[in-house]
Amino acid sequence: MDIDGSGVRIRQLQILREVMRAGSERLAAQALRITQPAVSQNIKQLEETIGFALFRRENNRLIPTDKAWEFLRTIDAAFAGLDRIGPAIEFLKSNDTRVIAIAAPSAFSFGTLPRVVKKIREKSRSYTVQIKSGTYQQIADHVLNGRADLGISRLPLDERVFDWTPIGAATNVCLFPPNHRFASQPLVTAEDLVGEAIIDIDPQFASHQMSVNAVRYLGATPQIVVEYDANGHDVGFVMAGIGVSVTNEIIAKEYSGLGAEFRPFEPGAIYHYVVFWQKDRQLSEGLRYAIEQLAVTAGRSLARVAWS
Repeated sequence: MDIDGSGVRIRQLQILREVMRAGSERLAAQALRITQPAVSQNIKQLEETIGFALFRRENNRLIPTDKAWEFLRTIDAAFAGLDRIGPAIEFLKSNDTRVIAIAAPSAFSFGTLPRVVKKIREKSRSYTVQIKSGTYQQIADHVLNGRADLGISRLPLDERVFDWTPIGAATNVCLFPPNHRFASQPLVTAEDLVGEAIIDIDPQFASHQMSVNAVRYLGATPQIVVEYDANGHDVGFVMAGIGVSVTNEIIAKEYSGLGAEFRPFEPGAIYHYVVFWQKDRQLSEGLRYAIEQLAVTAGRSLARVAWS
């Protein structure tokens, strides 16, 4: 088959690739299970078609030219997709999916998603996992429009278009760096935030209502020093000692490896987290396994949260 009217055939590129990998026409012929003259003929025809030499001979050895090595990089990039076709066919035969796309708040990439991807890859090295992030609305759109197979979000979701399984419930917490004065308190309240530098989420989010508006209710002006628009963007500023943040415990536990500390915050709310997918979708074995691991991993991490 010719490539885009160039006169170059895919088979010729396969042969060139093997010659350069093996280092000789003889070894390439053995690997391809064809004759050495067939290899030589295809290389000669390819050079005539593209109009430049791919090899020079020194002491009966083939030495690739600089142009050949550059050409090989392009060939390898093109063949990378073709090399995945065989495994993909096997997965489709078994009614499975080779690529699993998961949409989740970026905060879940600190803990839950790496552990889940590791489990998926341990089950089969043939799986590829795609991660998409965004706001809760964007995550729902990813799943609804087929850009993601699964999503992590919190209720409410539209039960007419989504099915889901619970991860767990979470309440509000105040996130702060080690050795902060809040570390000695069993509970942080809106009164405690008066005069504190605050890393605040966009006003559209409920945790903003829990913290900033509660401070305003007390007649004080919140000292907002950084405002961010997606879960997962606050911890760096908190750990830099810039301020404290109000989030919920299922998000805060994702930061456990970063050294951040947190305590229950009042006034607060309860958030119900779920793994969800398109309603009535026939789930493959791989997707069912991913759902199980997401629920178990996130739920287990939440269960480890204990208040002193």
